[in-house]
Amino acid sequence: MATVSQRLCANIRCLFTQTKSITGRAARDQVRKAKALIELNLARDIKGNKKSFYRYVSDKRKTRENVGPLWNDTGDLATQDMEKAEVLKDFFASVFTGKCSSHTTQVTEGKGRDWESEEPLAVGEDQVRDRLNNLKVHKPMGPDEMHQQVLRELADEVARPLSTIFEKSWQPGEVPTD
Repeated sequence: MATVSQRLCANIRCLFTQTKSITGRAARDQVRKAKALIELNLARDIKGNKKSFYRYVSDKRKTRENVGPLWNDTGDLATQDMEKAEVLKDFFASVFTGKCSSHTTQVTEGKGRDWESEEPLAVGEDQVRDRLNNLKVHKPMGPDEMHQQVLRELADEVARPLSTIFEKSWQPGEVPTD
């Protein structure tokens, strides 16, 4: 007896061969319908076939939990979870503070650039205004829940405050408080 995953793969392969001429949205819709049909059948047959239902659920629950070993600043290999967390914290902190970690130094040396000798990043009002005027209004809202059309229409009014926020967050390496 085929498992649920095998049946789903077989259905998707069958749909793929039937829809070679169909591209994009129509193909995705057919795959979604096939998956929904399998899930509906699983829910309907749960009383008689619990094993296949729980196998499908356990297949969906499997996630990758581990991060591989990482090199720290001293060149040692970090294998313990806390060591890896420290390496990642140091790396991401270096991005926001403008300090180069050994990893970014190695990368910039390879390209012949030295970030420490360059001027601090300056975000001008004109740059912000240009970015706001070029926003794609058909994209969904971001985490600020502000629609792109609103930002685009208010570009002249919000360019100065946004550039000030960017400048003040870049200098100390922190986002300013309200």
